Amino acid sequence: MATPITVTVPGTTANLGPGFDCLGAALTLYNRFTFAALDAAPGTVAITAQGQEADRVSTDASNLAYQAFAYYFQQRGITVPAVAIAIDLEVPLARGLGSSSTAIVGGLLGANGLAENPVDPAEIAAMAIAMEGHPDNVVPALVGGCQLAATGNDGQATLCPVPWHPDVIPVVAIPDFELSTAEARRVLPATYSRADAIFNTAHLGLLLRGLETGNGDWLRAALHDRIHQPYRQTLIPGYAEVAQAAQAAGAYGLVISGAGPTLLALTNAAHAAHVCEAMAATWQALGQTVTAKVLSLETKGATVTAG
Repeated sequence: MATPITVTVPGTTANLGPGFDCLGAALTLYNRFTFAALDAAPGTVAITAQGQEADRVSTDASNLAYQAFAYYFQQRGITVPAVAIAIDLEVPLARGLGSSSTAIVGGLLGANGLAENPVDPAEIAAMAIAMEGHPDNVVPALVGGCQLAATGNDGQATLCPVPWHPDVIPVVAIPDFELSTAEARRVLPATYSRADAIFNTAHLGLLLRGLETGNGDWLRAALHDRIHQPYRQTLIPGYAEVAQAAQAAGAYGLVISGAGPTLLALTNAAHAAHVCEAMAATWQALGQTVTAKVLSLETKGATVTAG
């Protein structure tokens, strides 16, 4: 019987202000998935979960990590083998930190590992994008770092790593309420003005240079957006107050992580702890339970170990 495979996948933050649906970065929060072959009928699955919000994780065939595991074999025309999956959670669910992407990447890499790795990383990435529907979370979860994705007229994504200066520190404030991606998309307008499109194009370009150089003045200007954040802010009580507190404590700016409600500030090492404390204290003063963390860019992406 094949040796069990453990896949460690980082959480992610996507959009980063003007980088809506095209820019994402891996962070030092992790979910772990261990896959072990079962001596049982094909298609049998046994799932256990521990860690943050483990009681909310599906333990049947509807589990997303298992769906990705099965998808891998289905795409290759192979019967889905029986499997036991043990999940250890650190990335909170439905908070804009890529929990679904960790499950998709974990399931695909776990399947590939049990199959003795016949599929290369590019094909794994294509499968992950097909399952998720867009690349901005699954690609950094898979390969690490900050990644820019551009989808061509043929529907294929061109992926580009974005240099991230080590002095740029991500700080997250994770509230104790959820915001579904579907709800966050419903509030967006169907069309945008030319002025707003030009605004975001310019600010995305500036953001890429700011991340590469660590230039604080560029980052302060770059993190503004007119495509999604003005509309999604209304779904996040306390957004304005937390943003003001973060900037007063030394953040370059604050954005919605993914679809929210987690808020992400970018700052430098000298101010990171102060920004973290200010974001948490401000939301708590407004009556919201919150967990704030100083994180780092995760550069390795998902890792696979045997045994």
